[in-house]
Amino acid sequence: MILEKLHTRHEETVQYSFADGTSLNERLGTEILLQFNGNIVCRKCAKSTKKSYSEGFCYPCFLAAPEASPCILHPELCEAHLGKGRDLAYEEKNHNQPHYVYLAATDQVKVGVTRVTQMPTRWIDQGAREAIILAETPNRYLAGVIEVALKEMYSDKTNWQNMLRDIQEQSIDLVEEKWGLLDQLPEDIGQYFTEDETVYTFNYPVISYPEKVAALTLDKEPRVQGKLTGIRGQYLIIDDYLVLNIRRHTGYEVEWK
Repeated sequence: MILEKLHTRHEETVQYSFADGTSLNERLGTEILLQFNGNIVCRKCAKSTKKSYSEGFCYPCFLAAPEASPCILHPELCEAHLGKGRDLAYEEKNHNQPHYVYLAATDQVKVGVTRVTQMPTRWIDQGAREAIILAETPNRYLAGVIEVALKEMYSDKTNWQNMLRDIQEQSIDLVEEKWGLLDQLPEDIGQYFTEDETVYTFNYPVISYPEKVAALTLDKEPRVQGKLTGIRGQYLIIDDYLVLNIRRHTGYEVEWK
C-alpha cells in the first residue's frame, strides 16, 4: 500500500480510513503493524524517489508541481487572481476560488486559510477541537492577506505535541474571539468578514490521551508495531505515547496488518 493522507468523515466521532478504504476506527484498541519496504513514490509523477519533499514529492516535482507552490504554505503569495502560477488550469480550479479564513482551537487559537470545498476536512487534518469561519474571500490571495494581518495576534501553526496530549486553554470562546477581530481588520479586507457564528466541533477516536508523546518516522523506524490507541489530525497514536504522522509519509510503500 502507498500511504496517502488519512481520509476523514465528520460524524459524531471523526471517522478515519486509509486511501484503500480500510477503516481505522474499527482497529482502535487492536494491534497494528506498518512495515516500510524502503520504496518512496512521488505523489505527482509516480516515480520512485530516494527522498520525499514537502509531503510526497520527488525533487523535480517539488520545484515544478502546482501542488507544491510556495502559496500552499503562504497564501499571500498566490498569483492565481492575476492569471499567474505554475499551472494556470490548476490555479484557476483550486486557488482562484472562494476561500475561508478561520479561527481554530487546538491547544490555543490559531488562524488559517482553506478553500471553501475543503471545509471541514482541513480542520480535522489539523486536529482542531473547534473552529469558526472568520471571513470568506473570492480567492486564495485575499484570504492570505487577512491571515497575515492577524498573525501578530494568532499563530498559523499547530503545536502538534499539545494537540496530541489534548492540552487546550479551557477559556477559549471562538465567537467572542471572532467579533473581537472585526475592528482589527484593515477596511479594504474587512468587507469579507462573515457574521456566521456557527462553531464546528470535532470528537476524535482516542481511547485516552497520552501524558507525553514521541514521534516516529519510517525512515528511522521502518517497522512500527503496537496497539492503536488513538487517531487525531493525521497522527496515529500507538501504545499510548508513540505517534506517527501519516501525511508526512505520503508516498511511502508499506505493508499494513
